[in-house]
Amino acid sequence: MLFRLTTVVLLCALTACSVKKYAVRQVGASLNSGPSVFETDEDLILVGDALPFSLKFVETLLAEVPDDRNLLLTAVRGFTLYSYAYVDFPAEQAYEVDLDRGREMRERALRLYLRAARYGFRAVETVYPGFEDELRRNPRQAVLVTNPKKRERDVPLLYWTAAALGLAVSNAKGDAAMLARLEEVDALIARCTELDPDWDSGALHEFQLTLASARPGGGDRATIDQAFEAAEALRQGSSASLYVSYAEAAAVPAQDVELFRRMIAKALALDLEKHPDKRLLNTVAQRRARWLEERTEDLFLILEPLEESAP
Repeated sequence: MLFRLTTVVLLCALTACSVKKYAVRQVGASLNSGPSVFETDEDLILVGDALPFSLKFVETLLAEVPDDRNLLLTAVRGFTLYSYAYVDFPAEQAYEVDLDRGREMRERALRLYLRAARYGFRAVETVYPGFEDELRRNPRQAVLVTNPKKRERDVPLLYWTAAALGLAVSNAKGDAAMLARLEEVDALIARCTELDPDWDSGALHEFQLTLASARPGGGDRATIDQAFEAAEALRQGSSASLYVSYAEAAAVPAQDVELFRRMIAKALALDLEKHPDKRLLNTVAQRRARWLEERTEDLFLILEPLEESAP
């Protein structure tokens, strides 16, 4: 009798556990079913206040189902976006007035990007065990394990992992070991481009511009121009960050102030309401565009005069 009772209790507990994990996995699936309420919001302060709680909630769910690919993708995506919008950019601003504070914030941004990258690699390894170790040993060969027939699954995993790692590298100034990991980022993005070159309306090409700032010397101009043209054709005017990234990757290194002003003007002219699914990212990009515009005199040694309007 006691044995039967114990068995029933255990079965109930196991059933409850299974139901709980099933519910958690359903939450994970819903989080990646389309644009999030965060990405469609224009209130940067509201989103910034809410994201830390949401990210910790995702981590709490991952404690229950550590191998859930959807939750892991939500984590890498969320931590990357949070660090980019709310830690990384403010760190750049802080550097202008307080070097110690700026350095402290940049180190925090780096830690958050690396945290995101760890979730990204865990997500990839739910499908391809040992992927990160292989990527470190032989990046170009390691990415070939991904399945062209599963590109809808694989490309987001590879892209967000690359984004987190690439942004970490860009924040690890002077760290040779981190700089060496750019080869991994390049391999991930190159594989994504092979699998689905038009993914997310040009996101892969646009990220090439973001990566240029992490490269010694700023990257090859011809490659930067090619990436911009490909992204612009696919974005069709929906991404303010594309113009901001091109201004920083191409115009500033070339000291082309006319190109810089043209790109910043395009970013600021974008109508947020026309692209509600990108409202938050476009708001972040326009905030950066205004900051760069205010720093024009610091960014360019020789300024061309602005054209005077006709009387």
